[in-house]
Amino acid sequence: MEWYTNMMKTVSSQGMDTHFITGLKKKLETPQKAVILPHKNPDGDALGSTLALFHYLIQNKHEAIVISPNDYPGFLNWLPGQDQILKYNRSPKDVRHKIDSATLIFTLDFNNLSRIGDLEPLIEKSTADKIMIDHHESPHEYASLTYSDVNMSSTCEMVYNLLNALNSEAFTSDIAKCLYTGIMTDTGSFRYPATTPTTHRVIARLIEAGASSTEIHQNIYDNSSFSRLKLLGVTLSNLKKIANLPIVFMTITQEELNSCDFIKGDTEGFVNYGLSLEGIVFSCIMIENESEGIIKMSFRSQGEFSVNDFARAYFNGGGHHNAAGGMSAVSMKETVARFEKATQEVAENFKM
Repeated sequence: MEWYTNMMKTVSSQGMDTHFITGLKKKLETPQKAVILPHKNPDGDALGSTLALFHYLIQNKHEAIVISPNDYPGFLNWLPGQDQILKYNRSPKDVRHKIDSATLIFTLDFNNLSRIGDLEPLIEKSTADKIMIDHHESPHEYASLTYSDVNMSSTCEMVYNLLNALNSEAFTSDIAKCLYTGIMTDTGSFRYPATTPTTHRVIARLIEAGASSTEIHQNIYDNSSFSRLKLLGVTLSNLKKIANLPIVFMTITQEELNSCDFIKGDTEGFVNYGLSLEGIVFSCIMIENESEGIIKMSFRSQGEFSVNDFARAYFNGGGHHNAAGGMSAVSMKETVARFEKATQEVAENFKM
């Protein structure tokens, strides 16, 4: 077993330069008041990484709090420590107080402060040292310490590397469960291209530390409500294919969401169903959000086509090579028309 532990200590340093780890270690030598932020509408990777870091800081005698810009899906409510998360949309006064008194601010799973919505001006104003840990492309320069690696499967794998470098014995059962959840969800249950042999070795160690793969899978994927499955049926009935291209898209109107008693998180993963079709390499879902006056869009691809480039070029978005998001401020009908026109413009990128 010693060879395995030594190997994992070695891989933990990948993607982290000496400046980052040395700088962070120095800051953590004295007690800190840490605020840890995921992006708006946090997913499994955002919550898993922030909560894992929260547990680590608490067990090392620092004050720490996770602050979410808003609510998150109910299927993440079992994560250890999530009941202690402050939500800005529910407790703005408490959140402002925590940010004002913070000495360290960690931003995890995003690299542009616009991703935290109304919290952006509060973080920009704060004099606390800011630390970014993220795996998305084109990071903005707002942090004094940055750990950015677009080749990583997830921010949770990066936090694993960080904690392993700080203390290889740090992995409690709670930390392991949080990190496993984020890696599993951001890799599509370990099937996306960013899943590497190292990712699987990390997962093995997390299982040894107390993460139950069966339990976590059931909590995330086998917990659907009746209304969510109804909504999935509606969504799939709206599935359409772009003529002569390996592209499909789905739409969900606000009326359809309301008819299925939609709650946050119900549409998570719906976009992936398009890629399950034979020969399809690009899937899109468009979801109307009446209260924000926008159409939220998610893009997934297989192979060489970059939905990150597509989202940035046409729908004010971005993300990863094979997984990205965007938005549209016009009607669903106009958004569909713009999407169809955009796919024709990039048609030469598809080898059919």
